[in-house]
Amino acid sequence: MSTLKRLLGKVGSVLFAAAVLAGPSGVAGGLELVDPSGSKPGGGQRTILPGGCVVVPPKDGRPEGQCPLEHTDVRVEVSGFVARVTLTQRFGNPYSEPIEAVYTFPMSDRAAVDTMLMKVGNRVIRGNIKEREEAQKIYQQARDAGKTASLLDQERPNIFTQSVANILPRENIEITISYVEYLKYEEGEYEFSFPMVVGPRYIPGSTDSTRPAHVDGGLGNKAGPESTDQVPDAGRVNAPITPEGTRAGHDISLSVKVDAGLPLQEIHSELHEVDVQTNGSVATVSLKNNKEIPNRDFILKYKVAGQNIGDAVLTHAGAKGGFFSVVLHPPARVTAQQATPKEMIFIIDCSGSMSGFPIETAKATMKRCIEGMNPNDTFNLVTFAGGLGYCFNKVVPNRPENVKKALEYLSNLEGGGGTEMMPAINTALGGPHDPERLRVVCMMTDAYIGNDMEILDAIQKNAKDTRVFSFGIGNSVNRFLIDGMARAGRGEAEVVSLESDGDAAATRFHERIQSPVLTDISIDFGGLNVSEVFPDPALIPDLFSAKPVILTGRYAGSGSGTITVRGETAEGAFERRIDVNLPASEPEHDVLAPLWARKRIDWLMEQDWLGIQRGNANKDVKGDITKLGLEFGLMTQYTSFVAVEEKVVTEGGKPKTVEVPVEMPDGVSYEGIFGKEAEMLAAAGQPVMLGITAAGAAPMSAPPMPQLRQKSVNRAARVQLESLSDESAPAPATPAPAEPAPMPTPVNAPSKTEGDARSSKLDSRLVGLAAKVVNGSYSQGNVKVVNNQIKVTVFLTDFSEAAIKAVKDAGAQVVAERRSGKALLVTVRVEDLEKLAAIAAVKHIEPAGA
Repeated sequence: MSTLKRLLGKVGSVLFAAAVLAGPSGVAGGLELVDPSGSKPGGGQRTILPGGCVVVPPKDGRPEGQCPLEHTDVRVEVSGFVARVTLTQRFGNPYSEPIEAVYTFPMSDRAAVDTMLMKVGNRVIRGNIKEREEAQKIYQQARDAGKTASLLDQERPNIFTQSVANILPRENIEITISYVEYLKYEEGEYEFSFPMVVGPRYIPGSTDSTRPAHVDGGLGNKAGPESTDQVPDAGRVNAPITPEGTRAGHDISLSVKVDAGLPLQEIHSELHEVDVQTNGSVATVSLKNNKEIPNRDFILKYKVAGQNIGDAVLTHAGAKGGFFSVVLHPPARVTAQQATPKEMIFIIDCSGSMSGFPIETAKATMKRCIEGMNPNDTFNLVTFAGGLGYCFNKVVPNRPENVKKALEYLSNLEGGGGTEMMPAINTALGGPHDPERLRVVCMMTDAYIGNDMEILDAIQKNAKDTRVFSFGIGNSVNRFLIDGMARAGRGEAEVVSLESDGDAAATRFHERIQSPVLTDISIDFGGLNVSEVFPDPALIPDLFSAKPVILTGRYAGSGSGTITVRGETAEGAFERRIDVNLPASEPEHDVLAPLWARKRIDWLMEQDWLGIQRGNANKDVKGDITKLGLEFGLMTQYTSFVAVEEKVVTEGGKPKTVEVPVEMPDGVSYEGIFGKEAEMLAAAGQPVMLGITAAGAAPMSAPPMPQLRQKSVNRAARVQLESLSDESAPAPATPAPAEPAPMPTPVNAPSKTEGDARSSKLDSRLVGLAAKVVNGSYSQGNVKVVNNQIKVTVFLTDFSEAAIKAVKDAGAQVVAERRSGKALLVTVRVEDLEKLAAIAAVKHIEPAGA
């Protein structure tokens, strides 16, 4: 097993020392920057970002990378339950010779991706859908022949790779991608979400040097972790992360037009500041900052006038046949008079990516879940990172002394280490079950792992009567796995962002498991000539939330009839009838065809999760998915979009490949991902970075590595530190000095009435804390002092670099940034709390996890 494998899985790329990368011109791989006039920039060494991008002088106090991806623009049109999303990526070339740009990015895991366009100058080339291996061959041949080409691959249902070859210096190429998806609707509220960054995936398993680096036609032109037996495409699911203290250099704008059909109410964005313009049933929502940093999901929620939305039937009949979608709204929730006894297994992810704000949010939410148990429940609390931890050696009764012990155990948890989720899944689903109780698994995680399909396979095969309720914790979680775990475990999923109400999420969890909305659901189509309906009408999972059942299927010919829905509520039997007309011809609602195909592809993947994960999918499953992708023009695991401009623009030689770095997800700690060695590198002026390779060439090899303990999650950074002591290495690159952005008032100026103002900024639990500390320690609820230091959340009036610097200058060590809430998670000496409170830009200080 490679000593680098654990960390490489998290950072998504091979790590190199700057001394190895910085060539004579200060730019990796011999590439040189050019300015708009075409001249070469001045001499001197430059810091190289992951992927070979170069750090340029700061514009607003933080250095940015000058990289191929310049901007992404997202336009969304919502009509009823369906959203059409169109994103345009603008690539440029800041270097002096042609390049190939490679960008790993997310889209919705529910997306039916049906369009890719490439614009070169005034020419627009429509991408063609091909079998993945064929598309990659076409792209490689065009790239090597010096033609402009683009390729879009799917690595997971929510992870994609865009490759653009032969971008000429100072030239722009635009890639437009479009998809359709169903919106989420629950408890009277619609939700549209758009992911902006791929979180760092942990790669479990053992390496095998005899196995190909990439399976099923991988291009092999991405730096990344070694393939393992569990994740053979490890290098394809991770993106290089820009070093701490820098920005990736690309930004995003987004606008949503909502046509709800009914007057809109309570429209709001959860993680971004937005401008909203409404006119009855129509609203336009756009980011206030049209150059937003893409480091967190965009989440838009809204309600419409009226207590209930009626059932709906949509049809489309065209060249490919007839398609329908039925939206069945559930009955009102009825509270059960007597709660079913349950065996509760609470599982919390304590890996490095959860370090910082996510683990604090998870602990607070889990606390409410534990406290909300019924008196006759039993429970245990399990943790996982590189290994497993147990609060009790077996499930215990819900008694005050057991709950107290569990909450004490919970309060001491910190994030660190790998994300070995499979042992936790086996523990949750295996072992003896109490025959008198329903086992319910409550799992909290960001789901940043590379073997996500293997996890779904294990739950699907072993859940049996267990119900799995998954909580995605963070501002950019892996929704594919979060939603998939709940679906495979016949439970419910919920995403708890760092700005959402964890208490409310815990309340919904207990409401769901105590009083399901509808159980034992069956759907009778009454003789209508329908086929291939998804989900299977005979296997509809119980409804734990007041959300609709959306059925999509095919039909032949025409006909009319009645669909009957049956089930059980706490009050007894439930039945509803819906009249349906299936026309022989219906040109409207043509998106129903790709949406149906997307559902069938999802179902096919569920038949062989493990084979698809390992790169040896069942032949029939792979064949059927490929056929659907080609027939309906859809992106799948086995079909890709490719576009080629026939004009040769590069004569001789292959373009240099530059991977586009991405931001660290909002709220996630660099130390949690990279370890403390990364901070030491930064202090030495050496950011963690990646190599730049010629197209098709193997990645540069890392420096020789000493034997390190396998369980260390920061071994790669340590290797990099050791390499810096090599006397033969060139001098480290010197980043340009950062000028702090001006502030309306000095951020470190004392308040007008210092004593009262400082106390008012401090949470009441922090006022006078220094007097309570004994021998450097104190513990009461969320207030924990160890070695005279405390972890607190600092809320700022603005999130400028000057404000953050003032916090650091006051003696605080920043653990994680939360741009969505203008907050910092910091560790600070108790005696420095007053210094923090004296900063004008500080709004409020409270204990971490409060």
